[in-house]
Amino acid sequence: MTTLSAWPWENYGNLKYLLYAPLAAQVMYSLAYEEDYWRAFWCLNILIICGLKGLVHVLWSTYNNMLFLTRTLRINPKGVDFKQIDHEWNWDNYILLQAILASMICYMSTPSMMIISTIPLWNTKGLIVLLVLHVTFSEPLYYFLHRSVHRNNYLFTNYHSFHHSSPVPNPMTANNATLLESLLLCVVAGAPLIGSCLLGVGSISLIYGYAITFDFLRCLGHCNVEIFSHKLFETLPILRYLIYTPTYHSLHHQDMETNFCLFMPIFDVLGSTLNPNSWELQKMIRLAAGEPRRVPEFVFLAHGVDVMSAMHAPFLFRSFASMPYTTRFFLLPMWPGTFMLMLVVWLWSKAFLCSFYTLRNHLCQTWLVPRLGFQYFLPFAKQGINNLIEDAILRADKLGVKVISLAALNKNEALNGGGTLFVNKHPDLRVRVVHGNTLTAAVILNEVPKDVKEVFLTGATSKLGRAIALYLCRRGVRVLMLTLSTERFQKIQKEAPAEFQNYLVQVTKYNAAQHCKTWIVGKWLTPREQSWAPAGTHFHQFVVPPILNFRRKCTYGDLAAMRLPKDVQGVGTCEYTMERGVVHACHAGGLVHMLEGWEHHEVGAIDVDRIDIVWEAAMRNGLSYVSSLIQRTFSGMGWIWKDTMSKIQLMGSRNLRRRQTALHSELEALQWAMESMLQHSICQRF
Repeated sequence: MTTLSAWPWENYGNLKYLLYAPLAAQVMYSLAYEEDYWRAFWCLNILIICGLKGLVHVLWSTYNNMLFLTRTLRINPKGVDFKQIDHEWNWDNYILLQAILASMICYMSTPSMMIISTIPLWNTKGLIVLLVLHVTFSEPLYYFLHRSVHRNNYLFTNYHSFHHSSPVPNPMTANNATLLESLLLCVVAGAPLIGSCLLGVGSISLIYGYAITFDFLRCLGHCNVEIFSHKLFETLPILRYLIYTPTYHSLHHQDMETNFCLFMPIFDVLGSTLNPNSWELQKMIRLAAGEPRRVPEFVFLAHGVDVMSAMHAPFLFRSFASMPYTTRFFLLPMWPGTFMLMLVVWLWSKAFLCSFYTLRNHLCQTWLVPRLGFQYFLPFAKQGINNLIEDAILRADKLGVKVISLAALNKNEALNGGGTLFVNKHPDLRVRVVHGNTLTAAVILNEVPKDVKEVFLTGATSKLGRAIALYLCRRGVRVLMLTLSTERFQKIQKEAPAEFQNYLVQVTKYNAAQHCKTWIVGKWLTPREQSWAPAGTHFHQFVVPPILNFRRKCTYGDLAAMRLPKDVQGVGTCEYTMERGVVHACHAGGLVHMLEGWEHHEVGAIDVDRIDIVWEAAMRNGLSYVSSLIQRTFSGMGWIWKDTMSKIQLMGSRNLRRRQTALHSELEALQWAMESMLQHSICQRF
């Protein structure tokens, strides 16, 4: 590996943040045991500045991913995919390096140099000196180093190419670089501050202001959103040479022989490296902001689940949204704020663009209805939610969208009849409204083994339950339909061909399935209800949220889902708990509808005859089956008995399903081993 191309803590993951611990420890120690607080003062300020610098990056990333605000001003229209997010995962290494270097300076300095009383809060002379040092030292040094790195094949290949490996510039790209480049950037950024302090004109506000502004401008150049109006530069042409724009720096990532400056394009003018299209392209992007943009051909209309999962949105924490959703403790302090925001958008809001990707040159977007799961079950909120969904459908129709697919509760039967309400109310819709449940049913049915002769079905009279029951009975599978309504059961039974009606059996209690090892769950099951399932049962499910994995001797399927085709581009967000590149089956169903060019609406009851047609179309278009039975990995374990003669006897072995972490698996293995030991004679030693 090339010298200084890798970070020392590259393999430590989140443990790298322990490097901040000595600074925090110094603060607490000085406050507790030292009379002079100057070292604690500077250590505390280093921690605060690092936190603020990180916040600047996060806020810029939030703005960058607010597609409902920035979509028309984006310079590079492509999406940031998982590969780029992983590449930029350690974007904050640069901030950690600055903390280490700043603490070294603090410890190497004498108390007289760092005494708090000698550094004022504000010093006007210091600001002037800092600006002079920045313009005369930092700007030309960065320009020279940057241009040299680009023109030296060895340096570019082994160092700077890492930064340019991000195809779509964004705020996290700004300081994503190798160790050597980050060290050089620390010199560029630190020289004006150190110079001002050595000349005796430094101040607290100067240190904070310059350190944060430096990162702010770096993020601005990489934000991929043209925030400057072209009229500003037409009114004050001199600004073209004093401050760069996001378009200006984006051109450097496209044409790497131009636009090398740090923040001031005047140095590119002096060095004859100014891209001649810099200002014309910037004006073009601003003027095009008010014009119609590319229309999506497919829209997936999603909604929030709960307050915690609402923070899984890509415009809040990009890295968090790029992983399947799980509850994280660091989100808990933000729960009250998110709840208050939920109340605000309840008063006034509309569906907005959340994410997008492209598939075979088809633009596909996800719009979000700003409502959470519990709100769909409030009687007084139903009309408002239907109005939001209707508004989104009409907006999609006006734009020229081909297919809009309704997610989960947006197609609830009690809410709008699975989308029937909107199709009946607007018979001239050009956009095709799709609930996607036909493919959802197909996914569940294809997960049921072909040799199964009997299944137990809860939620049996729901839209999905009805379709699953009718399909399975045609396969000669005996379906135990759990329902208290004889009328609804008989209605479904009459839909089945006469020769298969006997395969549909109404049951009213869970104990009727105590010998059935295939459960299809469409209604929430309590642990007590699950206890009726025999050992070895597999729970297929289409209930939201999924049931708890209560039974240790049973297996649990995931929600129906499909993996997007391999040629999809720009996917950088996980859909709720789905794995990367995997979407809910109803999402995939709408996508297939668009790719096949079908002209009918898919609303209301599921057409059982189309289940196989939709499944074959999904396979034909490159979507792949995501089976929980296929995906699940197992780990084997066993425990032995060893007597005083060192004779070894295997006492037990079993498989464990994959868990969230290795620690989860180890704890479950320990629990099983202890339970097994208790079953043997107490005279034996283990």
